[in-house]
Amino acid sequence: MAGYEDVNDAERLSQDPTFRLIGSEKIWERGAALTSRLQSFETELLTQAENLAGLAAINRELIAKAGTLESPQRVVLDMDSTEIPVYGQQEQSGYNGHFESTCYHPLLLFNREGDCLAAKLRPGNVHSADDWEELLLPEIERQQKQGKDVVFRADAAFAKPEIYEALEERGVKYAIRIPANDSLERDIAELLTRPVGRPSHKPVVWYKGFLYQAASWKIARRVVAKVEFHFGELFPRVGFIVTNLETDSRAVVRFYNKRGTAEQWIKEGKQAVKNTRLSCHRFRSNEVRLWLSLIAHNLGNLWRRLVLPKKIEGWSLISLQQRLVKTGGRLIKHARYYWLLLAESHLTRRLFGSMVWRIAALPMPTG
Repeated sequence: MAGYEDVNDAERLSQDPTFRLIGSEKIWERGAALTSRLQSFETELLTQAENLAGLAAINRELIAKAGTLESPQRVVLDMDSTEIPVYGQQEQSGYNGHFESTCYHPLLLFNREGDCLAAKLRPGNVHSADDWEELLLPEIERQQKQGKDVVFRADAAFAKPEIYEALEERGVKYAIRIPANDSLERDIAELLTRPVGRPSHKPVVWYKGFLYQAASWKIARRVVAKVEFHFGELFPRVGFIVTNLETDSRAVVRFYNKRGTAEQWIKEGKQAVKNTRLSCHRFRSNEVRLWLSLIAHNLGNLWRRLVLPKKIEGWSLISLQQRLVKTGGRLIKHARYYWLLLAESHLTRRLFGSMVWRIAALPMPTG
């Protein structure tokens, strides 16, 4: 979470007195763990099956405890995949024609608060929706056991009839974008004609909901279309969403568009906690690195959600990292205690005190 990418930074951090004090108060003056020991911990110990499963369990427990503090009745799940380029001979990396790079292609599941609930590192040449059931269905089951209403959003890569059917069987509402085709455009032909008269500088937006059944679907489903005419553009922008939500068409589109925040969280993960740093040769070691970065991302996101004052609660993880975490200071040792003197730049005395007060005021999670 502090922005140190991997054990290459351990040599420098081992000389930092605060890091050494956090590691051990008794032997802090002798230095921290050696780089080789940290590397073996990451690539040998954590790669064992039970420890890798333990990282996922730690992440799940962390989010669950935060959920006891903020417990909305409605849970929104966003699923997306992303590209993590590789530049060596990493196991199971492959060329992806969509991204036009040799990469890994992980699958991620978020809630609407930005917490990463589940993840799976996959080879680079798999489809975006591969292994969706491994992440999505257990999470739906967990949330429904707690009596929550679950809603799912995803882009057109997840427009698959087996996904619709699985969600409908479990009583889950969904809004998933589907690719345009001639049949869909025929159903909204009356909306595709440009309005008569001088073009408006303000976009002209029309909505329409209708029933549609593709050849691969067993039943007809509701589809919502959005047509936008923009000044200076010859053709309209057209999008289609398949859904079982019962709200009006405009509300369905507005709800789906909030899915874009999942891409923002993925971008934050790449820039702030460096989840693109999958440079180990072994695939299992890179799985460990991905999970460590996701746990760091969730810790930062929970800090932002639960602790930050109102004035800065909208800061990105990158801003928090550069302005609050990486603050210069001096550690002074006395006979019975230590003083940590921090420079007041962005991290002022009032802001620091406010965060400490908010942490102390958090209720203790039950269980």
